[in-house]
Amino acid sequence: MTPLRGTAGTAGTAGAAGGPARAPSSFEIGLDQPFRLDLTVSALRRLPSNLVDVYTSEKEYLHAYTGARGPLVIRVSQPDRRTLAVEVDGGPCTGAEHEDARALVRRTLGVDSDVREFARSSAGVPWLQPLARRLRGLRPPRYRSLWEAFVNAIVFQQVSLHAASSVVRRMILACGTPVESRGTRLYLFPDAERVLAEPDDALRALGLSQGKVSTLRRAGEAIASGALSEALVESRSSAEAAELLRAIKGIGPWTASVILLRGFGRLDVFPMNDSGVARNLALAAGQEALEMEPLLETLGAYQGMLYFHLLLARLETRGEIGIPSAPAE
Repeated sequence: MTPLRGTAGTAGTAGAAGGPARAPSSFEIGLDQPFRLDLTVSALRRLPSNLVDVYTSEKEYLHAYTGARGPLVIRVSQPDRRTLAVEVDGGPCTGAEHEDARALVRRTLGVDSDVREFARSSAGVPWLQPLARRLRGLRPPRYRSLWEAFVNAIVFQQVSLHAASSVVRRMILACGTPVESRGTRLYLFPDAERVLAEPDDALRALGLSQGKVSTLRRAGEAIASGALSEALVESRSSAEAAELLRAIKGIGPWTASVILLRGFGRLDVFPMNDSGVARNLALAAGQEALEMEPLLETLGAYQGMLYFHLLLARLETRGEIGIPSAPAE
């Protein structure tokens, strides 16, 4: 495990390989719209069992990532409605590292997403308006890489939220690198090379079907070969990008939509034919049968926000919004 010691009041932070001490870097990010850290992190991590996106009892969001000189941990809190306070444990001390951390926070937490039009559109849907009002400040979170988006879409194909989350947790424990920051253990998300170095039997032992193992391998190979990249997906319209993703065997319409929504912030897509979404929709709307097409037409280019609202509607009934993350085993 890589310990990242040091807080704002200490002399410094030990380098990942025992190098020179580096003091944590602190900065603020201004917010120009309603924003709630607890809601956004809850939508990002899905369940408190997530070991990569961690929310603490002190209402801090933690995420470990690899910087130019080793593992770093961002710690994000919201001291007031207009400000995010960010600390980087383990550094950084250069301008480039500082900007990388800022960009990571803005992307992951959807800081720059303008969702005011969703609020206006949802006001015309009687059952959705009170939910949108309760969840005011939710932003659409994004994963940090195309590979991470692939994993978090493929593993969740045709299984329950809890079952898929358990598989991802086992994968992180088996393949991820643990990092400790001020007494909290979290994990670096393992890259494609690390995961796909495991034999099929080992991946199936984590709870993955052979079909999902094969799809993950094809996705990793597409990224490694350059046949698919984040820049390439970003350059396409959502319809074109979905077609590009679906060229990989095992990636269907639902999986492509989840990748675009959660990995690229494409709010003009909605994952259809999802049993979990259907149950959450019935829960939030209070009715079993609901015409989706008119609803999505009403929400238009912001229909993806419905996905996150329905997820949080389910978490709300379980009291799992904004609760501290489960400790790593």
